[in-house]
Amino acid sequence: MEHYFALNYTGEQFDLYGVGHLIALGLVVLLCLSFLYFRNVWDERQRKTFRITIASILFINEIAWHTWAAYLGIWSIQTMLPLHMCSVVVWLTMYMLITNNYAIYEVAYFLGIGGAMQALLTPDANAYGFPHFRAFNTFIAHGLLVAMPIYMTIVEGFRPTLQSFKRVFIWTNLYMIPVFFLNLALGSNYLFIAGKPEFPTLLDLLAPWPWYILQLELIGFSILFLLYLPFLIKDLRLKKQTVTI
Repeated sequence: MEHYFALNYTGEQFDLYGVGHLIALGLVVLLCLSFLYFRNVWDERQRKTFRITIASILFINEIAWHTWAAYLGIWSIQTMLPLHMCSVVVWLTMYMLITNNYAIYEVAYFLGIGGAMQALLTPDANAYGFPHFRAFNTFIAHGLLVAMPIYMTIVEGFRPTLQSFKRVFIWTNLYMIPVFFLNLALGSNYLFIAGKPEFPTLLDLLAPWPWYILQLELIGFSILFLLYLPFLIKDLRLKKQTVTI
């Protein structure tokens, strides 16, 4: 059993788009599709039970990661503070699930789906392939960051607005300012704005530092807009029908 928690894992390395990766992605998709069924089946009590259960899973998964890193002596303020976007959204998603908070939903919808999707497609699992703890830990966290805003949209009836889109984009950029200076002080690379990650990501396709940050602004804006686009189209259709009537 210790083998699957080892720092120097001797098992198979993570196989990008290998069988394990594709199964994990498929399970996330199936979970999201299941919400189309459960929205017509669950009552309020069952929905609340589900939300609290998932919030608990996220909490245990996050604490397990920090405990694992601390036990093996690799926890550091340069890498493990909850300042990366997905780490922030993990805690916000827990709060959203427990409280049904709409303001947090706005953040979770845009940044949870937009940020975690990239992490699912190019995960930071390094040398840890399935069935190592870190592989499961990574996909549980990021898979639920994508699935839970979708759950809140399909089952709970929440939806983003144009103002949501604006607020999230503006506050995300404002958040980068203190993190930038914190990186300078700590020698860290939170939000990956001090340099590209050492592991393969989609950032490798962009220009060198610091120019890729400007490209990220455009990409981020485009991703957020694409996430809002289905609701924009729906609103425009409803407006057109209202005018016609």
